[in-house]
Amino acid sequence: MTTSKKVNESATVFTEIVMPNDTNPMHNLMGGNLLKWMDIACGICASKHANRIAVTAAVDSVSFSRPLKIGDIVTISARMTRAFTSSMEIYVEVFKENFRSHEKVKCNEAYLTFVALDDDGRPVAVPQIAPESEEEERRYVSALRRRELRLILAGRMKPEEAKELKQIFISE
Repeated sequence: MTTSKKVNESATVFTEIVMPNDTNPMHNLMGGNLLKWMDIACGICASKHANRIAVTAAVDSVSFSRPLKIGDIVTISARMTRAFTSSMEIYVEVFKENFRSHEKVKCNEAYLTFVALDDDGRPVAVPQIAPESEEEERRYVSALRRRELRLILAGRMKPEEAKELKQIFISE
Protein backbone atom coordinates (compact mmCIF):
# COMPACT_ATOMS: atom_id res chain seq x y z
CA MET A 1 0.00 0.00 0.00
CA THR A 2 1.15 3.53 -0.74
CA THR A 3 2.28 5.25 2.45
CA SER A 4 0.80 8.62 1.47
CA LYS A 5 -1.32 10.28 -1.19
CA LYS A 6 -1.85 13.82 -2.35
CA VAL A 7 -5.19 15.47 -1.59
CA ASN A 8 -5.89 16.01 -5.31
CA GLU A 9 -5.68 12.28 -5.99
CA SER A 10 -9.05 11.70 -4.33
CA ALA A 11 -10.71 15.12 -4.61
CA THR A 12 -14.29 14.73 -5.82
CA VAL A 13 -16.75 17.17 -7.37
CA PHE A 14 -20.41 16.16 -7.47
CA THR A 15 -23.04 18.19 -9.34
CA GLU A 16 -26.84 18.01 -9.18
CA ILE A 17 -29.74 20.22 -10.14
CA VAL A 18 -32.55 20.82 -7.65
CA MET A 19 -35.68 19.27 -9.12
CA PRO A 20 -39.27 19.63 -7.84
CA ASN A 21 -39.25 16.14 -6.27
CA ASP A 22 -36.17 17.14 -4.20
CA THR A 23 -37.92 20.05 -2.47
CA ASN A 24 -40.14 20.84 0.50
CA PRO A 25 -43.39 22.86 0.40
CA MET A 26 -41.31 26.09 0.30
CA HIS A 27 -39.66 24.86 -2.94
CA ASN A 28 -36.29 24.59 -1.16
CA LEU A 29 -34.08 21.53 -1.38
CA MET A 30 -34.88 19.24 1.56
CA GLY A 31 -32.01 19.08 4.04
CA GLY A 32 -31.96 15.30 3.93
CA ASN A 33 -31.38 15.34 0.19
CA LEU A 34 -28.46 17.74 0.58
CA LEU A 35 -26.98 15.55 3.32
CA LYS A 36 -27.34 12.53 1.03
CA TRP A 37 -25.53 14.31 -1.81
CA MET A 38 -22.77 15.45 0.58
CA ASP A 39 -22.45 11.88 1.89
CA ILE A 40 -22.16 10.48 -1.64
CA ALA A 41 -19.46 12.99 -2.64
CA CYS A 42 -17.47 12.32 0.55
CA GLY A 43 -17.94 8.56 0.21
CA ILE A 44 -16.51 8.65 -3.29
CA CYS A 45 -13.59 10.78 -2.08
CA ALA A 46 -12.87 8.40 0.82
CA SER A 47 -13.11 5.30 -1.37
CA LYS A 48 -10.77 6.82 -3.96
CA HIS A 49 -8.26 7.61 -1.21
CA ALA A 50 -8.47 4.21 0.49
CA ASN A 51 -8.93 2.14 -2.68
CA ARG A 52 -11.63 0.41 -0.63
CA ILE A 53 -15.25 0.70 0.31
CA ALA A 54 -15.62 3.44 2.91
CA VAL A 55 -18.61 4.04 5.16
CA THR A 56 -19.77 7.12 7.04
CA ALA A 57 -18.66 7.19 10.67
CA ALA A 58 -19.50 10.78 11.69
CA VAL A 59 -20.91 14.03 10.37
CA ASP A 60 -19.85 17.21 12.12
CA SER A 61 -22.22 20.10 12.65
CA VAL A 62 -24.20 21.01 9.54
CA SER A 63 -26.32 24.14 9.27
CA PHE A 64 -28.44 25.21 6.34
CA SER A 65 -27.58 28.88 5.97
CA ARG A 66 -28.79 29.46 2.40
CA PRO A 67 -31.77 27.78 0.74
CA LEU A 68 -31.28 25.90 -2.48
CA LYS A 69 -34.21 26.49 -4.84
CA ILE A 70 -35.73 24.52 -7.71
CA GLY A 71 -33.44 24.91 -10.70
CA ASP A 72 -30.31 25.76 -8.70
CA ILE A 73 -27.23 23.87 -9.78
CA VAL A 74 -25.57 22.38 -6.70
CA THR A 75 -21.84 21.68 -6.76
CA ILE A 76 -20.35 19.70 -3.91
CA SER A 77 -16.58 19.57 -3.49
CA ALA A 78 -15.05 16.92 -1.21
CA ARG A 79 -11.36 16.84 -0.24
CA MET A 80 -9.37 14.73 2.19
CA THR A 81 -8.02 16.61 5.20
CA ARG A 82 -6.34 13.80 7.12
CA ALA A 83 -6.16 10.04 7.35
CA PHE A 84 -5.70 8.25 10.64
CA THR A 85 -5.39 4.46 10.94
CA SER A 86 -8.57 3.39 9.15
CA SER A 87 -10.59 6.59 9.40
CA MET A 88 -10.44 9.58 7.08
CA GLU A 89 -11.69 13.13 7.60
CA ILE A 90 -13.12 14.90 4.56
CA TYR A 91 -13.93 18.58 4.14
CA VAL A 92 -16.98 19.23 2.00
CA GLU A 93 -18.20 22.53 0.55
CA VAL A 94 -21.56 23.14 -1.10
CA PHE A 95 -22.11 25.85 -3.70
CA LYS A 96 -25.25 26.85 -5.54
CA GLU A 97 -25.38 28.44 -8.93
CA ASN A 98 -28.37 30.00 -10.60
CA PHE A 99 -28.45 28.73 -14.17
CA ARG A 100 -29.80 32.06 -15.47
CA SER A 101 -27.52 34.54 -13.68
CA HIS A 102 -24.54 32.17 -13.18
CA GLU A 103 -24.15 33.66 -9.69
CA LYS A 104 -22.24 31.11 -7.58
CA VAL A 105 -22.63 31.22 -3.79
CA LYS A 106 -21.17 29.04 -1.05
CA CYS A 107 -24.04 27.79 1.10
CA ASN A 108 -22.66 25.03 3.31
CA GLU A 109 -19.56 23.27 4.58
CA ALA A 110 -18.90 20.38 6.93
CA TYR A 111 -16.45 17.69 7.93
CA LEU A 112 -17.40 14.05 7.53
CA THR A 113 -15.49 11.04 8.78
CA PHE A 114 -15.36 7.75 6.92
CA VAL A 115 -13.85 4.37 7.76
CA ALA A 116 -12.32 2.09 5.12
CA LEU A 117 -13.45 -1.54 5.25
CA ASP A 118 -12.03 -4.80 3.94
CA ASP A 119 -14.17 -7.35 2.09
CA ASP A 120 -15.39 -8.78 5.42
CA GLY A 121 -16.49 -5.37 6.72
CA ARG A 122 -13.57 -4.88 9.13
CA PRO A 123 -11.66 -1.58 9.34
CA VAL A 124 -8.50 -1.54 7.26
CA ALA A 125 -5.47 0.78 7.22
CA VAL A 126 -5.48 3.66 4.75
CA PRO A 127 -2.69 5.74 3.18
CA GLN A 128 -1.74 8.96 4.94
CA ILE A 129 -2.21 12.43 3.44
CA ALA A 130 0.65 14.49 2.01
CA PRO A 131 -0.49 18.14 2.27
CA GLU A 132 0.90 20.33 -0.51
CA SER A 133 -0.54 23.78 0.18
CA GLU A 134 -0.85 26.02 3.22
CA GLU A 135 -4.62 25.45 3.26
CA GLU A 136 -4.17 21.66 3.11
CA GLU A 137 -1.57 21.85 5.89
CA ARG A 138 -3.86 23.99 8.07
CA ARG A 139 -6.76 21.53 7.68
CA TYR A 140 -4.40 18.59 8.23
CA VAL A 141 -3.10 19.99 11.53
CA SER A 142 -6.53 21.04 12.85
CA ALA A 143 -8.05 17.64 11.96
CA LEU A 144 -6.50 16.11 15.07
CA ARG A 145 -8.38 18.55 17.32
CA ARG A 146 -11.66 17.88 15.49
CA ARG A 147 -11.04 14.14 15.86
CA GLU A 148 -10.45 14.44 19.60
CA LEU A 149 -13.65 16.46 19.97
CA ARG A 150 -15.62 13.84 17.99
CA LEU A 151 -14.22 11.06 20.17
CA ILE A 152 -15.07 12.94 23.38
CA LEU A 153 -18.62 13.63 22.20
CA ALA A 154 -19.01 9.95 21.22
CA GLY A 155 -17.81 8.86 24.67
CA ARG A 156 -14.75 7.12 23.20
CA MET A 157 -12.19 9.51 24.77
CA LYS A 158 -12.02 11.22 28.12
CA PRO A 159 -11.58 15.01 27.94
CA GLU A 160 -8.37 14.84 29.96
CA GLU A 161 -6.86 12.58 27.26
CA ALA A 162 -7.38 15.18 24.50
CA LYS A 163 -3.82 16.51 24.25
CA GLU A 164 -4.37 18.64 21.14
CA LEU A 165 -7.52 20.28 22.50
CA LYS A 166 -5.74 21.07 25.77
CA GLN A 167 -3.08 22.99 23.84
CA ILE A 168 -5.71 25.52 22.76
CA PHE A 169 -6.28 26.52 26.37
CA ILE A 170 -2.70 26.45 27.65
CA SER A 171 -0.98 29.82 27.39
CA GLU A 172 2.77 30.01 27.42
